[in-house]
Amino acid sequence: MKLKKCLNWGLFLSLIFIINCGFLVVGHRGDPTKYPEETIQSDNSAFDSGADYVELDLHLSKDNIAVVSHDDDLGRMVGTNAIVSQNTFETLSKLQYSNGEHVISLNQLFEYYKDKPNTKFILETKVDHGVNKSNNLEKVIASSIKKYHMENRVMIHSFSAKSLYYFSQLLPNVERIFIVGSLKRINYDTLQYVNAVNVSSDLIKKYPELVKWLHGSDKKIFVWAEMDESPKLWNWLINNNIDGVVTNFPATGFKYKVAKEGSKQVEINKDATYLGFNQAKTIMNPYQPVTNKAKISFLENVHVLKSVQVGNQLYYQLGGNSFVKADYISFDLNYDNLNPYFNSQIKTPSHTKVKVYLSPNHLTYLHKHLRFNQNYKIYGFSGTSKNLWIKTNLGWVQAREILFTNFPINSFAFSRYQLLDANTRYSNIELLSFTILRDPYTQQFNPNLKSFLNHKALS
Repeated sequence: MKLKKCLNWGLFLSLIFIINCGFLVVGHRGDPTKYPEETIQSDNSAFDSGADYVELDLHLSKDNIAVVSHDDDLGRMVGTNAIVSQNTFETLSKLQYSNGEHVISLNQLFEYYKDKPNTKFILETKVDHGVNKSNNLEKVIASSIKKYHMENRVMIHSFSAKSLYYFSQLLPNVERIFIVGSLKRINYDTLQYVNAVNVSSDLIKKYPELVKWLHGSDKKIFVWAEMDESPKLWNWLINNNIDGVVTNFPATGFKYKVAKEGSKQVEINKDATYLGFNQAKTIMNPYQPVTNKAKISFLENVHVLKSVQVGNQLYYQLGGNSFVKADYISFDLNYDNLNPYFNSQIKTPSHTKVKVYLSPNHLTYLHKHLRFNQNYKIYGFSGTSKNLWIKTNLGWVQAREILFTNFPINSFAFSRYQLLDANTRYSNIELLSFTILRDPYTQQFNPNLKSFLNHKALS
């Protein structure tokens, strides 16, 4: 009986640890390595990848509309140098991102997500109250939050302590996070009206006691960095008892969160495509991999119900007792944007070491590289058109790091390649020699094709 009590108490303590050891994954501007930052597509991708929150930035337009954008000058993202603060929202809303979406307001964002209760946001106010003495931006944001009843689904963070003070008056029940890059900015006065501090990873490395001190002051601690998918950085972060990570790689953050908390499921409910050249076996569950009779073939469409992370392997649930490894499943890729590469091979560019991974992510580096001057057969694809992964006999490699070979200048593959959208077309292809410079459709001599002869540089 005493042993049983001890076991139960140990289990209870373990559960407390699991509940309390987790951290929030915050998609920085959505999922910016896959889709244009701060667009609905980017936000949806972050949530689908396991982000608890999406971080977005807000500027005030000339006619007092809260506009979703990191920059006051939209030129970097939409190609037009329109200043948010100097234009009406009617003008700004006509501008488009590369994925076809228009610049949106905070109201439009909330309108889209209002009936999706699991989507939450951290809103950053882009304002310098040393110059701008008005609190119009804070009032507009507060009004929008109240209008769409988002008080329990948002947090506010800012480099401006004054902005957070205004929100402590306007929305006292909404959590406020102070962004700092210097220890000098953390002072008692500011901490009185914030709930958390968002610090750079460099600052924590320099002052590791900062985590304990802030928690002792009953403040949560978030970390931001020039995030990449380095296992060393992620392991260091999650072992420092932080409350949240703001990252450009929400899928990576989610995998580390799951690794820390244990196996976890996420609802997906989306159509996808299987992109392995060999058939995939389905299994009855991801914990005891007993195979089913059903198999999945190349380019077969599937419907994914959930994702289940078990250790380093991600599985997708396709039905009640049907699961498949997630490696070859893509929600973004299809026949049209991959068919130019189907019959090609790949090789290492000159003076480049191409890393090989166990899975299509940066968490499973196998500590080996593709060999120089050797062609490799392609066994399948994963990822997105902008972040394409390729399976070889050695493992997974990133498309942007290799050369696609076996591209004859007058081949069907090359003609299909030319039809791809320029934003999703990989320029690292190596064209084979040819005898006639002719357009593959009209068979007319086309001098413009000459420009592709040296089309070997990585994009």
